[in-house]
Amino acid sequence: MSFLSFRYEDHSNFFSEECFKARVKENIDYLEKVQEGEEKYASFLGWHRVDEWAGEEWLKRYESLASEIRKECDTLVVIGVGGSNQAARAVYEALGKKDIEIIWAGNTLSAHSVNKLFEKLEEKKNIYINCIAKNFETLEPGIAFRALRCYLQKKYGEDYNSHIIVTFTENTYSWKMAEEQGYKTLPFPINIPGRFTSLSPVCLFPLSVAGFDIRAMKRGAIEMEHKLKNSTDNPALAYATARTMLKDSGKTVELLSVFEPSLFRFEKWWKQLFGESEGKDGKGLLPMDALYSEDLHSLGQFLQDGSPSVFETFLHIKDPVASFVLGSDGVEDGFSYIEGMDFSYINNMAYEATISAHSKRFPCLIIEIKKMDEETFGSLFYFFQFACYISCLITGVNPFIQDGVEAYKNDMFRMLGKK
Repeated sequence: MSFLSFRYEDHSNFFSEECFKARVKENIDYLEKVQEGEEKYASFLGWHRVDEWAGEEWLKRYESLASEIRKECDTLVVIGVGGSNQAARAVYEALGKKDIEIIWAGNTLSAHSVNKLFEKLEEKKNIYINCIAKNFETLEPGIAFRALRCYLQKKYGEDYNSHIIVTFTENTYSWKMAEEQGYKTLPFPINIPGRFTSLSPVCLFPLSVAGFDIRAMKRGAIEMEHKLKNSTDNPALAYATARTMLKDSGKTVELLSVFEPSLFRFEKWWKQLFGESEGKDGKGLLPMDALYSEDLHSLGQFLQDGSPSVFETFLHIKDPVASFVLGSDGVEDGFSYIEGMDFSYINNMAYEATISAHSKRFPCLIIEIKKMDEETFGSLFYFFQFACYISCLITGVNPFIQDGVEAYKNDMFRMLGKK
């Protein structure tokens, strides 16, 4: 990650450079707490030191099991919902299919979607399953796992269990069930909340099976960890300070905006990270996402002239590593002025124009990355997790609990007849 910057015009009443610097200085104490890792949150900080779950021994274990599976497998079905699949899915969908295709399951209760899943599996030769769940009482992955076990039993007979890898919390009922059934096992880190598991077996193992460079992800994360833990000139502190300042000024919604459609799933990961971490006690910003340029034709009017509740954080790719030059077919269609231009250049001009227009209405935060690759994603995951921790301390909420998530689950279980 190169840098974090801001653009704003005529917002000195609540976002002047002097005011921002003063607020950063006030928040240094929060930064120091996060750099150290607070003792009261020790049981949630397994992500805080990258090497705890992405050290050499763990990487070898993920890679060894992945290598064993890759010899037989052409398709890996990853069963998981929320923090159990968002990070891996973000990388997979941004960087594209590698050697092994991943199909995502256990994230919906839609019968239509489940039927489509099994239709797709009929086209595959050799299927393995990685079921990921910290709390195996969660309905979506639980019933998807049962449905897929039935499918594997019909397809492979008594040997079906050799096609299953589970990532469960050790010494739980589900872990013991997995051992009894002969499934391969990986531990779901008990000391990491699901939404912070981007640098653990939850994310790294399925990506290793698919053929991604998980060591590059680790390198990017380690570099970011070192940067954020050893500097007061700190981009995570700057980002946390800016977004909480805007919240205090009356903004209620943060929009993470991108001009690269393949970052769609990363936005979903970011939205869960901040939504579950910060949304407590009547506090926190509502995290939302925008996919430009398409969403400029649906949200653009609101952002330009609607209620002043929103500000934007742009995630911008400096080098898109892609090119397509617009040619000519001899038809006068009114677009000859961009003939010979690269789509990447045109997309970047749309980005610059959007920043120019929107920054007149509200401050725009900009996070710029060099390019999309595994190392960059490692950096981004660690950066936002660290910044989220700081933001929560500034906001005054516990970053790592999510009791509110259980409300709908309790009602749903009661309606379904669970005792």
